[in-house]
Amino acid sequence: MTSIPRPPAPPRRTMSPGAAVTAVVLCWLLVVSDGYDLIVYGTVQTSLIEETGWGLTDATAGTVGSVAFVGMMLGAFFGGRLGDLLGRKRTIIACTIAFTVLNALCGLADSAVVFGVLRFLAGLGLGGLLPSLNALTGDLVSARWRPAMATLMMSGVPVGGTAAALLGTVVIPEFGWRWMFFLTLWSLLVIPLALQFLPETTPTGGREHEEPRSAGSPGTSAAVPDATGAPQGGGTRAGIFGPAYKWTSLLFAAATLAILFTWYGLGTWLPRLMELQGHDLGSALTFTIALNLGAVAGSVVTAGAGARFGPLVSGIGATLAAGVGLLAMISGQAPTALVYLLLVLAGVGTHGAQCLVIGAVNNSYPRDVRGTALGWSLGVGRFGAVLAPQVGGLLLGTVLGVAAVYMVFAASAVLAAALLAGLILLTVRRPSPARVPEHAA
Repeated sequence: MTSIPRPPAPPRRTMSPGAAVTAVVLCWLLVVSDGYDLIVYGTVQTSLIEETGWGLTDATAGTVGSVAFVGMMLGAFFGGRLGDLLGRKRTIIACTIAFTVLNALCGLADSAVVFGVLRFLAGLGLGGLLPSLNALTGDLVSARWRPAMATLMMSGVPVGGTAAALLGTVVIPEFGWRWMFFLTLWSLLVIPLALQFLPETTPTGGREHEEPRSAGSPGTSAAVPDATGAPQGGGTRAGIFGPAYKWTSLLFAAATLAILFTWYGLGTWLPRLMELQGHDLGSALTFTIALNLGAVAGSVVTAGAGARFGPLVSGIGATLAAGVGLLAMISGQAPTALVYLLLVLAGVGTHGAQCLVIGAVNNSYPRDVRGTALGWSLGVGRFGAVLAPQVGGLLLGTVLGVAAVYMVFAASAVLAAALLAGLILLTVRRPSPARVPEHAA
C-alpha cells in the first residue's frame, strides 16, 4: 500500500512570547466558533418548528440537532490524523473554511433534510478543527502550563455560546433565523491572520517534539500526544485497559459522557424549554446567556477548587450542584432572579466539571498513556452530545414534557457525581505500585 507522504518537519525554532500569545489568541477565537455552533441551533429551534413549514416537531427537531454532533464526533476521530498528514496549521485553516461556509449555507436551506445534511458536514469540519487546535497550542507551552492552556481554550466554548444567545435576542426578531447562520462567516476574518501568525507544528513521530525534561526526572521525556490524544511513543491504547486502570478508564469515559449529555442537552434545548414554561424568545435567550456565563465562571471557579480539594472531589460538588439546580427548574414557578442563579449554577457544574475531569485524567495515569486516556474519555463523551438533542426532543413529547427533560438532565449530572465518587474509591483501594501518580482525587 502506498503511504501518503508526510510533509517535512519544520525546523525547530523558539517563538517569542509575543508570537506565542498571538497564536494562542487566534486559536482561542476559533474555539469560540465551537461555542457559537453549540448554541446557535438552540436559538433558532423555535423558528424552525413554527415558521419554516418544514413539518418539524420537537422530536424531529431534536434529531436535526443531533446530526451536527454526529459530524463533530466523526470529525474529531479523523481530525488528528489529518493534522499529522497535512500539518496542524493547514488542517486548522482547511477545517475553519469548511465549517464556516457550510454553516452559512444552512441559512439558505429550503428543507429540513438539506439543513440537516449541511449541519452534519459543518460538524465534520468543526470536529476536525479542535484536535489540531489543542495540539498546536499544546506545542507552544511547556508541560507545566498545558492544563492551564486547556482550560483557556475551553473557555472559548461558553464565550461563543454567550455571543450566539446575545445576537439571537436582536437578530432573530429583526432579520430572521437565517441570519444567525450567515453571521458565522465572521470566522473567515481570522484566516488571513492564521496564515501569517500561526506556526506549523507537524508531528513527525515523536523525536522532534519531545517534552522538556523535568528537573526531577533527568534523562526521561514524556510521550508527545498526537492531535487525537494518543501518545506518539510509549503507551498504547491497551495500556489504559490493563488490570490497574481498566475500571478507571471506563469510569472516566462514563462520567465524561454523563457531563456532556447534560451540557450539550441544555445548550440545545434551554431556549425551547424556557419558552414552553411561558417566557418569550428574548427572555429565553437571556437565560441561555446566564448558562454560558456560568460556564465561563466555572472554568475559573472549579480550577481554583480543583487545586485546593482535588479535581474529583471538586467535580462531585460541581455536578451535584448542577443536578440540584436543574431539579429546581422543573416547576417553572421560581422567581426570575432565582432562575438566573440556577442556570449559572448549572453552567458552573457542567462545563466546569468537564474541565476538572480533564485535569483528573491527566493526573490519573502514567505519563506515557495520559494522551491515550484523555482521547478515550473525550471520544466516548461525545456520544453524550449526540444523544442529548434527540433524547430531549423525545421527552418533550411525553406526558411530563418539560419536567421530564429537566429530570433526565439532572439525573445525568447526579450520575456523573456518582461515577466520580467511584473513581475516588478506586484510587484509595488501588495497590501501592499502581497508585495514581499525581493525586487525582
